[in-house]
Amino acid sequence: MSEISFHYELDFKIKDEHKIDSWIRGLIEEEGCVLKELVYIFCDDEYLLKINQEHLNHDYYTDIITFDYDESELHSDLFISIDRVKDNASTYGKEFKNELSRVIAHGVLHLCGYKDKSEEDEQEMRAKEDYYLSKLQFD
Repeated sequence: MSEISFHYELDFKIKDEHKIDSWIRGLIEEEGCVLKELVYIFCDDEYLLKINQEHLNHDYYTDIITFDYDESELHSDLFISIDRVKDNASTYGKEFKNELSRVIAHGVLHLCGYKDKSEEDEQEMRAKEDYYLSKLQFD
């Protein structure tokens, strides 16, 4: 059975998990990928920094870290720093829920094979994020 779950390591909760779950499933289906299990863990900067240091040997804050456990199906833990999302939303003049949704989609798009290291790849990733954000209706 394919599953998407949301876990919280801080005082935060997505208001409409069912809506986000359906939106993620639509993205995965449209990209032609197969969902096994996605676990979203929402945390703060320090929690994600520790993961970044211990598992990736990176000593900096980031908004998302994705651990991919299966190359043929989407089976992953996706850690998202709510602190970074809030900061990025402020920096880029976006609403928090819009920026959070972008990061959620970004992680799934990486799992579906999209990259963002080159300028060309980053443009393609942003276009995909924008496309899927347009499909998500905010209340």
